[in-house]
Amino acid sequence: MVFFNDPVPLPQHELRAARLACAMRERIAELSAAWDRRGYRLGFGAGLDVGHATLGRIGFEGRYDYAALGTVANLASRLSDEAKPGQIVVSQRALAALDKHVEAEPLPELRLKGFERPVNAWSLQRVVDA
Repeated sequence: MVFFNDPVPLPQHELRAARLACAMRERIAELSAAWDRRGYRLGFGAGLDVGHATLGRIGFEGRYDYAALGTVANLASRLSDEAKPGQIVVSQRALAALDKHVEAEPLPELRLKGFERPVNAWSLQRVVDA
């Protein structure tokens, strides 16, 4: 999991997240050809959501992590689970935050564990310079 805008606020953190996801997808695609020849199949799929989360040090003595908890983290994880290799699945909130900076194609409504209603999602094609 990667999260942006914490602990240091970042301008355009949603756009930075989308750019990183696209860069990771491209790099994994480059690496996968060599790994495929060795018998390993690499695939990169990601989920992206935008919102407020509970952030901080979580754990117990001897085992701590800095983590994000809440609906936004859960939705991003579920979207990531739905992503096929080479696909970046973004939520409706993420798409709205990225507005004119990305090209995305709508996906069929997703029924996700832990979410009562179907979720609207899009497949992020690319980041465009606006």
